[in-house]
Amino acid sequence: MNKPVRRTAVLLLFLLLALLVRATWVQGPEARALAENGHNRRTLLRRFAQPLGDIYAGGEPVTGSSRTGSGALAYQRTYTDGALYAPVTGYASQLYGSTLLERLYQSVLDGSDVRLQSPLDVLAKRPGPPGAVMTTIDPAVQRAGFAALHGVVGGAVALDPSSGAVLALVSSPSYDPGRISGGPGATAAWKELSADRGRAMANLALREPVAPGSAFKLITAAAALEDGLYTSVDTPTHSPLPYILPGTRTPLPNEQPSAPCRDATIRTALRFSCNNVFANVAHDLGQPKMLAMARKFGFDEPRQDIPVRAATSVYPTLAMAASSLALTGIGQFDVTATPLEMAMISAAVENGGRLAAPYLVSEITDHGGESVVTVPRGSTSQVISPRTAEQLRSAMETVVDEGSGAAARVPGAEVGGKTGTAQRGVGNSENPYAWFTAYGRKGGLQVAVAVWIQDSAAARSEISGGRLAAPVAARMMAAALDR
Repeated sequence: MNKPVRRTAVLLLFLLLALLVRATWVQGPEARALAENGHNRRTLLRRFAQPLGDIYAGGEPVTGSSRTGSGALAYQRTYTDGALYAPVTGYASQLYGSTLLERLYQSVLDGSDVRLQSPLDVLAKRPGPPGAVMTTIDPAVQRAGFAALHGVVGGAVALDPSSGAVLALVSSPSYDPGRISGGPGATAAWKELSADRGRAMANLALREPVAPGSAFKLITAAAALEDGLYTSVDTPTHSPLPYILPGTRTPLPNEQPSAPCRDATIRTALRFSCNNVFANVAHDLGQPKMLAMARKFGFDEPRQDIPVRAATSVYPTLAMAASSLALTGIGQFDVTATPLEMAMISAAVENGGRLAAPYLVSEITDHGGESVVTVPRGSTSQVISPRTAEQLRSAMETVVDEGSGAAARVPGAEVGGKTGTAQRGVGNSENPYAWFTAYGRKGGLQVAVAVWIQDSAAARSEISGGRLAAPVAARMMAAALDR
């Protein structure tokens, strides 16, 4: 055999071996990933060949399936009060895949989870009867938040402080996932909802971290009390007025220029939202202590899964100027937070300083309603001492009883809260964000909430956490505490 023929034979043999290795890999280790790929046409046909299992809220299904007629895609997803529950369910579309719980529990809802298959199903490589996903959502709290946010852009979260159960996830405006499930109008609906970078489908409760403004002062206050910088919320602070940002000639204004903020106590500073006090506290504590306290409450956590992944709330980790450090004490500079994170702060304060990890799904059941998996709750950690939590509760109740949080009062309930009005835009050129985070307690029931309003029809002078966000929180807390 001459040399050219031999080389050609070796090359062909090498290519044949490469083909065999690739085929073996595709049919072996990569087979499951390919089978579960959302773009796999066979997976899509199998998934919509039968009705999907349902997602539940308050013991009632908020999803369904309808027959499309004959053909490969025999069923499509339907939604009850789709816009109300979209931040929870996400969507399951024949054309555009799935999101949120529809995606995370896809194998449960289409019956391909091995826990739902009989031995015969496994041998035949066919799905079993679909299962169901039980959420912790309280429909009354969800409806209250959704109705209260109508007409504004924003998000809200409600938690059970003792367990971490998510009682409400609200995003406004919302959308009906059923419009893009399938059928003739799905493409046009998708194009409409995808405009403006898909803002219509944004989850503002979990995935839109922004400056929390004065609501973050609770973290600053907790850091000061835990460090021993001040022994109680009624100890006068050494806070000058006017307060000049360190290293600059720039005075930091207070929201109420006439408020008694010079050397104010933490209680008074929370009541009147004194910027000079909390900027001074952050500067005195230093970045390491501020960062450590923020992280205890969940800031800078890259994998905050409930099980849907929330965006990371951020306290800056890079070295910063003294003036910037002072601004972090009032929730500005590069501090960002989601409504979920801000609800976690109030939940921990109400729960004696113990932060229970939030969770949205409580149980997976089979087609007959029998439990397959009771989803374990996340961990609970002591983030601040019970004494510090008690001190903060007392001060937060002063904010509601005597201060800017009066609109959050709930008849018959003990309510504590903190308002926030976060500046944004170059030179504060855009309308500020309105925040309110709070807890409520009544007859053995507890709830923690956070409300963020990005945009509303209110005049700029009327935009504040106390005016816009606190009433939304009150309606959600009332719904939770009147169960």
